[in-house]
Amino acid sequence: QVQLVESGGGLVQAGGSLILSCAASRNIFSIPIMRWYRQTPGKQRELVALLTTGGSTNYADSVKGRFIISRDNAKNTVYLQMNSLKSEDTAVYYCNAWIPPVDYWGQGTQVTVSS
Repeated sequence: QVQLVESGGGLVQAGGSLILSCAASRNIFSIPIMRWYRQTPGKQRELVALLTTGGSTNYADSVKGRFIISRDNAKNTVYLQMNSLKSEDTAVYYCNAWIPPVDYWGQGTQVTVSS
């Protein structure tokens, strides 16, 4: 099991940057996949970025070149660096840990990008 707590959301102007943090209650190095998702009202949750225990990353096409997922094993924390933010990035962002066969979720953090 793992508990996840996101932080770092807020209001930012278009073109600005934010760093989201996801603090885990256990060692994250052994968690096979850590992911960031986002969701807007009336839409399905969308995968934004993922990071494997081996260090591989993958990004949604809509955020490639702008967002970076990373981790600090010593702090049991995963980050999402978001640059060049656009109004369409406005959403609730969720941290996810996949520990087979279960997905664990944080409570989410709101990101609002004003144009």
